[in-house]
Amino acid sequence: MTAAASASPAQPRTDWPAVLAAVLCGVAVAMNVGKVPIAMSELRAEFGLSLVAAGWVSSMINTLGVTTALLFGLLGDRLGPLRMCLAGLFISALGGIAAFIAGNEAALLLSRFAEGAGVVAVAVSAPALLSAACTPHDRRFALGIWSGYLPAGVGLVMLLAPLIMPLGGWRGLWMLTLAAILLSALAIHRARAAYRLALPAAAERHPFVTAKEALSQPEPWLLALAMGTWTLQHYALIIWLPTFLREQRGMPTAMAAFLSCLMVLVNVPGNLLGGSLLHRNFRRGSLIAFASLVTGLSGVGIFLDVFPDSVRYALCLTLSFIGGLIPASVLSASASYARTPKQIGTLQGLFIQCGQIGPFIGPPLIAMLVAASGLWRDALIVTGSAALLGIALGLWIRSHERPRQNGTAPSCAG
Repeated sequence: MTAAASASPAQPRTDWPAVLAAVLCGVAVAMNVGKVPIAMSELRAEFGLSLVAAGWVSSMINTLGVTTALLFGLLGDRLGPLRMCLAGLFISALGGIAAFIAGNEAALLLSRFAEGAGVVAVAVSAPALLSAACTPHDRRFALGIWSGYLPAGVGLVMLLAPLIMPLGGWRGLWMLTLAAILLSALAIHRARAAYRLALPAAAERHPFVTAKEALSQPEPWLLALAMGTWTLQHYALIIWLPTFLREQRGMPTAMAAFLSCLMVLVNVPGNLLGGSLLHRNFRRGSLIAFASLVTGLSGVGIFLDVFPDSVRYALCLTLSFIGGLIPASVLSASASYARTPKQIGTLQGLFIQCGQIGPFIGPPLIAMLVAASGLWRDALIVTGSAALLGIALGLWIRSHERPRQNGTAPSCAG
């Protein structure tokens, strides 16, 4: 070996522990999303929450996501992803601690506001850390792993709640999420050297100029809308399944919760499959169109009462699993469409904000239709329309991907 060869720097490799540490941050804060619906009965009894207040406690994180995620992304690009992620974990932990000393519904709402701010801050910043720990070759797959953070966190707390709540009530769930947040903060702090973040340039452009450049591309907006069509379908299913199992089939609460939890968790391997397919150069638009077709057809079989319950539940699993291709395709796109690493947070904020439109407007629309007719099949008006729009957006995205794949547009992902 020559002296020049021995002196050449080693090729960078993906630091998978650092990637998983960033994903753990997302899973930890996502547990804050899933814990409240499970504990709502206890919270209402202890704090005397009205239906309106209970709705705000439950939807605070969605409300913040749909109104401020893009601003959080801009702030994250300005502060830097590591500081933004650690700040999000800290604020989320403060919100969880505040719930223990809350004496009324206003204090509880304030604690949920802090938790929601922490969720959004981590969601827009952790993907940039993850991307920085990856080689370009592994980035698509790693971001596909990241895209499963929300169902993983929600499903995990749903799975553990029956074990924890009999011992510690709602406070037990809050302690569980605080422990996960502390563990993720330690993990990401320990892995901080692996996040190969670019040093600030001597003369950086104004952050709004950088953000405008990222948001002037049509593809991120199409991807963001596709994310909204998926979340609307998924949340419709999350609302319908427990209600159907308990109220129409008389299933015990524990079994209904387990089957609902399994339906949520099966979305995670769907996200991993999406990341794997993207790693093999499948087009995002094709995956989105295909997944939307499958979820739309599954929804028809689920909400029309023509199949046996076993088939309808299998379709629930199919919808959740195949639907995981959509968030994997969307959330992994930030590193591809960002011209610089400084734009990743902005694009993640856009994707999250549009993704939150689904759970924000979908449940009220479905509730209005079902309440008017008394028939769950009318939910198909909403979910079917979302699936059709998802197919159209996927095909549109596919048509926009061709020039980019031919190398006519730059990206920070390589």
